[in-house]
Amino acid sequence: MTDARTKPKNSGKSLKMMPDKEKNEFASWQVNCPVSVTANADCVTLAHGEGGRLSRKLIQDRIIHSLKNEFLIAMNDAAHLPEIQGPLALTTDSFVVSPLFFPGGDIGSLSVFGTVNDLAVSGAKPLWITLSLIIEEGLPLVVLDRILESIACAAQETGVKIVAGDTKVVPRGAADGLFINTTGVGELIKPIPPGPQTLQEKDELIVSGPIGRHGIAILTVREELAMEPVPQSDCGSLIRPVKRLREELGDQIRCLRDATRGGVAAVMHEWAEACGLTLSLDERSIPVSPEVRGVCELLGLDPLHVANEGTMLIAVKQGAGAAAVEVLQSLAETAEPRLIGTVNPRGIAPVTVRRTLGPEQPLDDPLGSPLPRIC
Repeated sequence: MTDARTKPKNSGKSLKMMPDKEKNEFASWQVNCPVSVTANADCVTLAHGEGGRLSRKLIQDRIIHSLKNEFLIAMNDAAHLPEIQGPLALTTDSFVVSPLFFPGGDIGSLSVFGTVNDLAVSGAKPLWITLSLIIEEGLPLVVLDRILESIACAAQETGVKIVAGDTKVVPRGAADGLFINTTGVGELIKPIPPGPQTLQEKDELIVSGPIGRHGIAILTVREELAMEPVPQSDCGSLIRPVKRLREELGDQIRCLRDATRGGVAAVMHEWAEACGLTLSLDERSIPVSPEVRGVCELLGLDPLHVANEGTMLIAVKQGAGAAAVEVLQSLAETAEPRLIGTVNPRGIAPVTVRRTLGPEQPLDDPLGSPLPRIC
């Protein structure tokens, strides 16, 4: 992202080898940044967050210019939304991913896809999003522009509108470049998947694609691992796969969940706790890309514990698994789905996995993330 004249003084060092003071100076936006930033580039200042002329200029010339729609242009203190007949779904999320840019996405696209996916797997059609930006003093404006462009593209792809927001600026070192908070609103569409508490024995478990891609993509770029090809995040929208599944399978769907922090293992444990049964997985059926498998084997990680951002888990009634896989295989977003397990009577553990070599064994509930700051 820089030439010899503008190269940061620490860019020759690995981030993991830097002292804490140098890490703070080497801002997270510099890692994997796709835009050129010159030494004299205009940057965000504290005055941009103080509500005066610079604040208005930032909001009008950059944020609204990138995301403009009839709701934002009105510049009201609250968005005036059209009436919706029926119940709504509401979700909120915060995004603090480091670095801001990663193979397959950035914090901007991640904030939109992460929000709409939460709505979609909950049974809602995503409609509107609010967007709050907490910007660190010193963030180059061209970097902010690139992230706003990603937000706009993701919103257009998913059909949602950014209807309200807020902008704050904090001193250097207080926000690691940029934090984003969102709230998403969607219209619940019947039949709404009843949830994991309704799981029954012999129900079938499906994953929509290869697991662990987002977490390993973040890990690779953050720790400067020389991998070829570079692992790509699965950051993307699940709206179309969820819609097609619900159209084709209807009330045969028990529950859906995007497997983000904690990965597949965390979702399985939450579902097992809700239904009081044992969820049994077969490792040989679980899709893992060669890149993810290689990094996990090198570092001693279990792909089942690694985060995803565009991969979901689906539980369906007995006998509906093959149909669900067929629907997902027809879509580009979910071209490698697999039937990975079944629901059984409560046994030795809430969640078990039959490893490639060896007997069935308990699958640990993640105690913490092997890689923080992945979303």
